[in-house]
Amino acid sequence: MARSSKPLLANATLRRSFVTPEGVDLRIELGSAGARAGAFVLDLLIMLAVLIVGTITIGMAAVANESVLLSGLWLIGFFFLRNGWFTLFEMGGRGATPGKRIVGLRVVARDGSRLTGGAVIARNAMREIEFFMPISFFFATIFQSGTDKMISFIALIWSAVFLFFPLFNRDRLRVGDLLAGTWVVQRAKARLGQDIVASLAQSDRARRTFSDHALSLYGEYELQTLEEVLRQGDSDAIVTVAAAIRRKAGLPDDHDDYGFLSDYYAALCARLERQMMVGVRRADKFAEATRDRAA
Repeated sequence: MARSSKPLLANATLRRSFVTPEGVDLRIELGSAGARAGAFVLDLLIMLAVLIVGTITIGMAAVANESVLLSGLWLIGFFFLRNGWFTLFEMGGRGATPGKRIVGLRVVARDGSRLTGGAVIARNAMREIEFFMPISFFFATIFQSGTDKMISFIALIWSAVFLFFPLFNRDRLRVGDLLAGTWVVQRAKARLGQDIVASLAQSDRARRTFSDHALSLYGEYELQTLEEVLRQGDSDAIVTVAAAIRRKAGLPDDHDDYGFLSDYYAALCARLERQMMVGVRRADKFAEATRDRAA
């Protein structure tokens, strides 16, 4: 199979080597500071819309029931919205909040492994110290008479230092990224999964079929890695990944690595979608073994 040319990345200074556990080097592009700021603003606007709707709903319920306890419910809801929005979305299979998905970003582990819940919690816990607490303190004190305005502006400057921190390091990292060992990277623009499935459906060639054992070896994380390998079209990476899957699944080598991976990708994608429809979700190749040990 001839080597395909790699897509050119927009900014060479943001290119990084990202080696997967299978030993495949995926050349990724870090999200720019502007893209990250845009995603953060979008998330704040969506959160504000959710907060407004929740406030109106709880306010109407409080008036109807003449209950002051609902104000406590509002405070609890606001706390979980502020602290859970980023964490819960980034723990998902996409590794991205709605704002990041709109801009085309996602969070990954810098060592190439699957993004863990601990890393997501660590990077987002720092956001409370970096932004939300000082900004909340600023707005809570700036309009109060008798408050030292210098303290309020110190809180504002504190937030600004952390907000602009990604501009002063080559990997565009927040402090939370440094602690958690994460990158925010640019996602592929091409919708490869749909393209592969559509092209296979229109193709006249016979598609390979795979046993349940062969398809049960991998989960969502490995599916995303396989997508990156096919998208970039690096022949060395394709040969390496195809050989690894064949070896693990006990499949023969038919000397068509790209066709083999395309068929395997489509079959694995269909299997994972069927499982999700019945409430079964497999994050990665280790998930089933973990469930077995727990049982």
